[in-house]
Amino acid sequence: MTEQPEAVESERLVDVVKERYGRIAEKGATGCCGPQSSPCCGDTSIPVSLGLGYGKGDLAAVPEGADLSLGCGAPVDHLELQPGETVLDLGSGGGLDVFLAAKQVGPTGHVIGVDMTPAMLERARRNAARAGHSNVDFREGRLEALPVDDASVDAVTSNCVINLVPDKGAVFREVARVLRPGGRLVISDVILDGRLPEALERDVLAYVGCVSGAMQREAYFALVREAGLGEIELIKDVDFLAVVAGSVPEEVKAFVETSGVEIGELSGKVHSVTFRARKP
Repeated sequence: MTEQPEAVESERLVDVVKERYGRIAEKGATGCCGPQSSPCCGDTSIPVSLGLGYGKGDLAAVPEGADLSLGCGAPVDHLELQPGETVLDLGSGGGLDVFLAAKQVGPTGHVIGVDMTPAMLERARRNAARAGHSNVDFREGRLEALPVDDASVDAVTSNCVINLVPDKGAVFREVARVLRPGGRLVISDVILDGRLPEALERDVLAYVGCVSGAMQREAYFALVREAGLGEIELIKDVDFLAVVAGSVPEEVKAFVETSGVEIGELSGKVHSVTFRARKP
């Protein structure tokens, strides 16, 4: 059977995302602005993650190399984790949110990080071994088909990753599958309020820079509800490009330089949101 064009394009995007984040894992930086901003990004002493909501204590408490400044929020504290709980981090990257959650659930708890990029998983596992974390587990897998048992986790988190997945509905259905009844999620992600310039919507570089892969707000939260997740509560809602003004993703910069699209055209349209929801 011949694959449908939409499926082929989706897999192409997945491959591009995997390649980009594999390079980040190997370099330990996000291009121009890594965990410690470079001179081209302004203040060289301020980690990008501090502007997203993490505290200095958070960053000091995780292994060096866990923070790759890839997020668009700081969701873990809003989960209100308890000792002994099991937590799942979707798109765990270098392990920043996994390690923060592990500290909160303690030695009787367990935190699972799922990522599709082998180089990123290798980096996270090295970080865990170096820091002596025994209550974390990093697994290779796609968010549309999580390598996690049904009804086995108390809480799910993710930080600026679901917008990179072509089939976001499948991700939320998987979240509902693995959560125990009464389980909750707190997710930071990028969504849209208004249409992007047509050229930007089609641009794969902007896709892996977390902009053109984002969905319209109403459609995004409709998928959350359709997956059977309720009690949706918006915790934070900010203009994403204003928050990362000094560290606009390199892919977006590259697109702007070659397309004629002005950054100002995106003002107010690209939002970073952190929200919670619950499985009945």
